[in-house]
Amino acid sequence: MMIEFIEYFCALLIGILLGLTGGGGSILTVPVLVYILNYNPIIASSYSLFIVGMTSTFGTLINLKKGNVVLKTGFIFAIPSLISVYITRKYIVHSIPEILIQNSYFTITKDLFLMVLFAIVMLFAALSMLKTPKTNTLEVEDSKPNIFIIVFQIFCVGILIGLIGAGGGFLIIPALVHFAKLPIKKAIGTSLLIISCNSLIGFSGDVQNINPDWYFLFKFAGFAMTGIFIGIYLSRFFNDRNLKKIFGWFVLTMAVFILTKEILF
Repeated sequence: MMIEFIEYFCALLIGILLGLTGGGGSILTVPVLVYILNYNPIIASSYSLFIVGMTSTFGTLINLKKGNVVLKTGFIFAIPSLISVYITRKYIVHSIPEILIQNSYFTITKDLFLMVLFAIVMLFAALSMLKTPKTNTLEVEDSKPNIFIIVFQIFCVGILIGLIGAGGGFLIIPALVHFAKLPIKKAIGTSLLIISCNSLIGFSGDVQNINPDWYFLFKFAGFAMTGIFIGIYLSRFFNDRNLKKIFGWFVLTMAVFILTKEILF
C-alpha cells in the first residue's frame, strides 16, 4: 500500500515538473523506477520514454492553446533528434555488453555506465542553465545561428537521449534558450512538443525488445498527466528567470544524487 502511494505521488510530481519547467520528468522517472520500484535501468529507461512521452503530449496540447509552442522551431529540433533516438534505442542500447570493463579492482556494468552517463549529462545541462548570461540572451539575438550546426548538435543530443532513456527536456531547453533564442516559457512549451516526439518514437524502438507492463504504464502516465496540468497552472506564478533557476537547481540536485548513489553506494 505504501509503495503504491509513493508510486502515485511520484507520478504526480513528474507531471508537475514537466508542466512547471518543461523538463525534469525523466530525471525523476528513471530514479523512481530504478531505486523505488526496482526496475533495472534498461527497462526503467524504456518505461520512462513512454510515461514522459504521453505526459508531454498532453502538456503540448495545453501549451499550444496558450501560444507557448513555436511549431517551426519545435519540428526543426525534433526531426533530427527523433531519428537518432529511434536508431539508438532500437540498435545500440540493446547491443551494449552487460560487462563493459572488469578487473581485480572494479567492474563497470552496462547499468552503471548508463546511470552515470545520465547523471553527467544532467550535470552539464544544469550548469548551462544556472550560468548567468553576460547579456540578455533570453530576449536578444545577437547573430543568426547556423542551422546546420544546430541540426548536428540536436542529432547528437538525440543519441544521448536514446542512451539514457530521457525525454531530453534538460538538454533541449538549454538548446532552445541559447541556440534558438526562445524566452524560457516558450522554450518550455516547445520542449514538451520535442520531448513527446522523442520519447514515443524512442519507446517504439524498444517495444520489440521488451514485454511492457501496459497496465502499469497507463496507470502511471495517467497520474503524471494530472500532475502536468497542475504544473502548467503553477508556472503562471513564476517569472522567466526564476523558472530557469528552479529548473537548473533541480537538475543539478538529481545529478549529484545519482552520481553519489551509483559510485559511493
